[in-house]
Amino acid sequence: MRFRGVFALISGLLLIASIVSLSVNKLNFGLDFTGGTLIEVGFPQAADLDQVRSTLESGGFDDAVVQNYGTQQDLLIRLEPREGVKAEELGTQILTTLRDNIDKSIEMRRIEFVGPNVGDEFVEQGGLAMLTALICILIYIAMRFEWRLAVGAVSALAHDVILTLGLFSVLGLEFDLTVLAALLAVIGYSINDTVVVSDRVRETFRKYAKLTPAQVINRALTDTMSRTLITSLTTILVLLALFFVGGQLIHGFATALLFGVIVGTYSSIFVASSVALTLGVSRDDLMPTEVEKEGADQDPLQ
Repeated sequence: MRFRGVFALISGLLLIASIVSLSVNKLNFGLDFTGGTLIEVGFPQAADLDQVRSTLESGGFDDAVVQNYGTQQDLLIRLEPREGVKAEELGTQILTTLRDNIDKSIEMRRIEFVGPNVGDEFVEQGGLAMLTALICILIYIAMRFEWRLAVGAVSALAHDVILTLGLFSVLGLEFDLTVLAALLAVIGYSINDTVVVSDRVRETFRKYAKLTPAQVINRALTDTMSRTLITSLTTILVLLALFFVGGQLIHGFATALLFGVIVGTYSSIFVASSVALTLGVSRDDLMPTEVEKEGADQDPLQ
């Protein structure tokens, strides 16, 4: 806790940079949020995704998102909306580009247009989902432990979400529903770690009456450090596999989770506990309101 001022400065600078980037660069919303055109095509044999992507990119469709759909012969191509171009025209252009450069027998299966109103609904519902999660977590920890620990936990969660959004804004990565799901997963992962620390803080306060609040939090963090690092490292190993070999479809999901787990571990140690200590958490706040000693009402001579 003696380094909490340094890390508070680091977190503050990162938060400011993230908020500025979100205000200036904003997020690069994917088709789920912006609307656009969805095209399904069928290949006579297993399709090479890298070849299809490079072909579309050279044909002027560098924003196309290509993925398998059901089988290796069926592909789903998603395109952002283009002014003055109808979905049918885009489908014809895509099909012509693929037939001219890959295979003449490629078939068009379907073309759909996703309107921007659906995207606006996704944005609103996604924001409400995260806000609801934060409020429920605040209420739970306030009832389960103490309101100062609850504020610290929610501050850590907000810290994690803003920094993750800031990363996607700074790097210009596509933000779609899979990334939103990753953000909610980061909230769950981070709060699990924070609850473990909060529980150990309460136990340490009750066990060591003569320690200062800073000493109690230091001891609690030390006791849970091995558990925190082992859990984070094993999770990161899985996410690294998803990041490098999981494919383009879940690349954003893996990126958000990988970064979120790292900042979530950091915030559980340096943000949540620091906020609770700054707000003045003490032993009296975490002791039961009524402590009844066993046999207090009995005559000690009996």
